[in-house]
Amino acid sequence: MTKTHSPDRDALKLLGQSVRSRLALDETVYTLPVEDAEIFAVGDFATSAECDRLMAMIDEVARPSDISVGSYKDAFRTSYSGDFDSGNPFVRRISRRFDDLLGIDPAWGETIQGQRYLPGQQFKPHCDWFDTRAEYWKAEAAGGGQRSWTAMLFLNEVEQGGATEFTELGVTVEPTPGTVLIWNNANVDGEVNWATMHAGTPVVRGVKYVITKWYRTRSWQ
Repeated sequence: MTKTHSPDRDALKLLGQSVRSRLALDETVYTLPVEDAEIFAVGDFATSAECDRLMAMIDEVARPSDISVGSYKDAFRTSYSGDFDSGNPFVRRISRRFDDLLGIDPAWGETIQGQRYLPGQQFKPHCDWFDTRAEYWKAEAAGGGQRSWTAMLFLNEVEQGGATEFTELGVTVEPTPGTVLIWNNANVDGEVNWATMHAGTPVVRGVKYVITKWYRTRSWQ
């Protein structure tokens, strides 16, 4: 695909180096064996009790999901989602755990978002980084810049379906409760990475719960 130059290229490169070095020293971190993207996983990141509590919180805030391009209405993203209260002490502890794992300034992280997928619901292939040619980039540039890293925590087993599929890499990650999936949205040179294109595949049976925290290249909002 066409390479998209990022105005935050230098910041993405430096942050990538920092997080990469930190994760390399952490024995709990598993590196997925792919060449064109940096994807990592950590098992037992959250306890079953914590996962249960987070799922209940998602049920409280869930609403039809929306994104910058595409929405629930046009079937691009048909899950339900909602932002958590960043002032909640429990949410703050979970959020800080993400920050400490990656070694990123907490101020650079967005509010944790919870997502719930019912049977038939999905999130079609997309990248988490922002298209800097789009009109919405002006607001994102002023509010924290490009998305650098993604941390996604699986909260429950799904009876069938609901995997996270990196469509350009041929990699599929099945939901495992308490496991966090992490990836760099840029290449080592700081350019946004098309190979991080991923999808939340349709749930066939059961319900899928995850929480996600996205990081920027500087203080968010």
